[in-house]
Amino acid sequence: MKLEGRRESTNVEDRRGKKTVAAAGGLGLGGIIIALIVMFMGGDPSSVTQQLQQGNSTEYVDDGQDYSEVDKELMSFCKKILAGTEDVWTKEFQKLGRKYNPPRMVIFSDAVNSGCGNATSASGPFYCSADETVYLDLEFFKSMKSQIGADGDFAYAYVIAHEVGHHVQNELGILDDAHQKMAQYGKDTKGYNETSVRLELQADFFAGVWAHHDNKMYNSLEDGDIEEALNAASKIGDDYLQKQAYGRTMPETFNHGTSAQRSRWLKKGISTGDINQGDTFSPAYSSL
Repeated sequence: MKLEGRRESTNVEDRRGKKTVAAAGGLGLGGIIIALIVMFMGGDPSSVTQQLQQGNSTEYVDDGQDYSEVDKELMSFCKKILAGTEDVWTKEFQKLGRKYNPPRMVIFSDAVNSGCGNATSASGPFYCSADETVYLDLEFFKSMKSQIGADGDFAYAYVIAHEVGHHVQNELGILDDAHQKMAQYGKDTKGYNETSVRLELQADFFAGVWAHHDNKMYNSLEDGDIEEALNAASKIGDDYLQKQAYGRTMPETFNHGTSAQRSRWLKKGISTGDINQGDTFSPAYSSL
């Protein structure tokens, strides 16, 4: 991506280098790798409660760590991508006659206390609707290539844009409606998982819509960028991950969508740039 000269968002809080006094529960960064992969881009933590532990508020103590150039570049990258989502979605909401209220982003290390409870890095990047914040550990980007075979700056941007896509759903009232349906179905039921898939595919679509308009505004995409994002989408499909972990697929447990579905909806968003074409809730589940 071409990001030179782009502004950085001011809606970013840096909690790196701040150790938690009341440590969060859940799997650690060195936990079972499939847990991290499955939780990759998991959306609102209400759908991944096994990775989020409710508890007392966490205090953060600065450990005085000095960050590498790579970390500094990644932090700047995150701020620029978030700024791009602010610019795009502000204009897209104006077309709808609405005001866009951008999310915050918290960059943390190891563990974090969110409005949805405590979480560890093993939860992967996530969006919490309770405090309208995207949470991200930069180590996740560093591990993408080695752990899921996805790399590249636009693949990283896709991660952020997907989580912001959940915020867009929240702003439009889609997220709350879906969560109410999921609560009625009960966790791990067919209806619950299918609703979760619909949410995730729409967030992929919204990530594509952002990319379409960001490129129009800033000519940001370079050769190979779209392929990077589509490769990342294919590597986080439920079917692909389950084959890697278990050697077989269990479609009834899918909660994010297959590789083909995730790639298809991301690509549709990139090609159309039309938010109105991202209805993943009306079509029959088999046709997603």
